[in-house]
Amino acid sequence: MRVLFSVVGTRGDVQPVIALALEVRDRGHEVHLCVPPNFIEWAHRLGFGFTPVGIEMRAPRGTAVSDTTTTKPMPDLITDQFDAIGATANGCDIIVGANAHQYAARSIAELHGIPYINAIYAPTALPTDDTIRIWNERSGDRVNVNRTQLGLSPIDDVLGHIVTDQPWLATDPTLAPSPLVPSMSILQTGAWFLEDSTPLPSDVEVFLEAGDPPVYFGFGSMPIAGDTSLTLIEAARAVGRRAIVSQGWADLKLIDQAPDCIAIGDVNHQALFPRVAMVVHHGGAGTTHTAARAGAPQVLVPMFSDQPFWANRVRELGIGTLIPIADLTANQLISALHDASDPAIADRADAIAERIILDGVKVAAQHLIDRVK
Repeated sequence: MRVLFSVVGTRGDVQPVIALALEVRDRGHEVHLCVPPNFIEWAHRLGFGFTPVGIEMRAPRGTAVSDTTTTKPMPDLITDQFDAIGATANGCDIIVGANAHQYAARSIAELHGIPYINAIYAPTALPTDDTIRIWNERSGDRVNVNRTQLGLSPIDDVLGHIVTDQPWLATDPTLAPSPLVPSMSILQTGAWFLEDSTPLPSDVEVFLEAGDPPVYFGFGSMPIAGDTSLTLIEAARAVGRRAIVSQGWADLKLIDQAPDCIAIGDVNHQALFPRVAMVVHHGGAGTTHTAARAGAPQVLVPMFSDQPFWANRVRELGIGTLIPIADLTANQLISALHDASDPAIADRADAIAERIILDGVKVAAQHLIDRVK
């Protein structure tokens, strides 16, 4: 069997697909990846066949992420997906598109007469009347131009076409139970964790061993202001905690050279999170799942997309709290860190950690293979 995976977006979108692709390959099947240009090296290092699709989401340092996501017009991005996936689909037995921004994958599968699966990372990606309208207004004509060029009939519901009436929900059922949608048959596989045994850098190990568990601050690919470091470190110190500041795409920096703080690049969160007092982050699906798996209390600072959903789920489950990005001040963060330090929250976080399903990629791989039999 030859499987084509298509994914666009940031690391939070790509990493789960890499996890599933590795599992499928380990079961003896051929895999090809359509991934953004900045993940080509990763795909190559893992030995996958690959095709670049879309644009590199990461902004050059000093440039807002939102600037790079709008420099290339959407019509070009849609056509690029049709071209990239279309050029790669020959000989494939199934196409798997990850997230709702798969404008071409189902059409190419239809053209080749092969199955198509769409996987989403949060229930918020399921179609609603409002999102159906938005998707149609933004991309309906553009998708149909490309479909017509392939000899395919036009569609009148882009998002419904992408997600299908049998989507996969790659989330943990405790953190995000599958909603009941009468018009859909949703398969919830569990989250797609990429298991990582990479050790932490030596300087991080030394820092962790030098005192009490610190607070981790990290906002991944989010365009948070560079001077946010001052707020983060001031709040950590106010509650008597050391701080680990993940630089992320915003290139956050330390405010001084005091030994109670350290700035880090990309590290293995699976190794780090069990050793911190709490995790303060933007609320991406992957970070939320990894922190929950580690039993770490969380403070979420949601900005957009599915992040408010995850923030509310963390609060509802009693494993942390949230601060909307517009309200992020030192005083608000100090209050949130105090709240997340409640032993009852730590106890609930430990209890939830025991319920997190870790074999989501195995479940998904088996369903994928069964779909082609």
